[in-house]
Amino acid sequence: MFRLGRAVLALLLLLCAMASSRAAEFPDLVQKLGSDSFGDKVDAVAALGSHGDPRAVKILNALREDRLYTTTDDNKVVIAAPKGDDFDIFDPVSGERIDTVGSDKIDRVLVNNRLRSAIDAAIAGLNLFSDRPDRRLAAADDAMRHPSVERTAALEKALAEEKDPSVHAALTRALAASKLASTDKREQLAAISALAETTDPDMFNLLSEARNAPNLDPDVRRALDSALGAMSRRLSLYRIAATAFEGLSLGSILLLAAIGLAITFGVMGVINMAHGEMIMLGAYATFVVQQWFQAYLPARWFDAYLVAALPVGFLVAGGVGILLERGIIRFLYGRPLETLLATWGVSLILQQVVRSLFGAPNKAVANPAWMTGGFELVGGVTLTWNRLVILVFCFAILGVLALILKRTSFGLHMRAVTQNRDMAAVMGIRTSRIDALTFGLGSGIAGMAGVALSQIGNVSPNLGTLYIVDSFMVVVFGGVGSLLGTLAGAMSLGIVNKVLEPVAGAVLGKVAVLVLIILFIQKRPRGLFALRGRAAEG
Repeated sequence: MFRLGRAVLALLLLLCAMASSRAAEFPDLVQKLGSDSFGDKVDAVAALGSHGDPRAVKILNALREDRLYTTTDDNKVVIAAPKGDDFDIFDPVSGERIDTVGSDKIDRVLVNNRLRSAIDAAIAGLNLFSDRPDRRLAAADDAMRHPSVERTAALEKALAEEKDPSVHAALTRALAASKLASTDKREQLAAISALAETTDPDMFNLLSEARNAPNLDPDVRRALDSALGAMSRRLSLYRIAATAFEGLSLGSILLLAAIGLAITFGVMGVINMAHGEMIMLGAYATFVVQQWFQAYLPARWFDAYLVAALPVGFLVAGGVGILLERGIIRFLYGRPLETLLATWGVSLILQQVVRSLFGAPNKAVANPAWMTGGFELVGGVTLTWNRLVILVFCFAILGVLALILKRTSFGLHMRAVTQNRDMAAVMGIRTSRIDALTFGLGSGIAGMAGVALSQIGNVSPNLGTLYIVDSFMVVVFGGVGSLLGTLAGAMSLGIVNKVLEPVAGAVLGKVAVLVLIILFIQKRPRGLFALRGRAAEG
């Protein structure tokens, strides 16, 4: 028992001596930064970087920013801050103020490019031990992107102390990446095994570079081939998932733009070339509501402006739609070519009115905080909140519209007028009123589409022209007058566009889609889901 006590006491004394030696080592390394030799300074910077003392970050930043000096009297390293014509000097280790001296009493420590690179590397390593998780995560990501055997010890030490799960995972990958650069075969194989389980494209690139290294051990080469094959298969699945999400996102945008047109064109048989301008009016209504919130309401209410803009966009576009129907469209029912020409003229007028009121330059509409940013799912697949919200919003609009058409008296009257106007009039339905409200409903939905579209791009007088052709393609392809067809058409065209874009480019992709639709309509003139209506009866 006595011997065990003596052994414990000896161990404690040894640890104390090591701690004391390590504490004494730090000031010596700092003092070495004042050497006249750039080689000695580089060695001192590297030693401070591997030391793990967080005080070194402040000292190395001072060196990088030309705030590190040596005193002319005793060549002591200090941090200097200008004070008029003089300098306040501080002890770099303790941070205590020493004195105020003239410029002739201190000399700046010179830094060259090689030393700056060493400083950057050392600070990145020291950030592994920062008290802020975001800095530790950034340092781990940097070590993962720029693996080095020299960082292995620091990474192992940081990993042993790390408690944050996300930082711990990043450090694990960074340590494996550093060991991949080792000359030890066992360490390389262990690193390959660890990295093969990840879904990070950067790790795939890192393993690919290692695979191309000359004089590679056969066992290591086989392990790399196996890991790259497995990662390639997983990343291919993730790319398919990313393309599917992008296609659904584009489809939701097309659906929003086309829902209103499915009513005005699909149900009423009116070729409304001003439909895109109804979308534009909704976007500008959003801009006006945003400006009003910023000017007259407290800043904490700003995130609610988009909710307020929805009814405003619906009422503005819907009101203009009713005026358009009562003033022009009602005289042109049954004459689709005349409606096309008339509404095209109205679209030009509306664009010029908006230019006169708001000017030609684009207007920026900010995302609320709850629609800003996104999150990474797996394998580099990033989902943005604004796209997700628009996806949910378009399905909500479609569901509400279906309920209106199927479960309300207005929807019943609208379907009756669509299928047999004369019989509906005999039954006492005011057909002219239903016409105006139907056109207003379609235009109002287009206005709400403009509210949503303002969250993914700038608002301009030409906004509607970007969506009018795609909207007609969706309605014709899906089936004139069918909401289910509009949904299927929008999602199908969105996914097909995103599949073709990487192969043929954006422009050729759209041309290919248009050609496919033309060929499809030759076989099925009434689209995917045919619906009996005024246009179909003709």
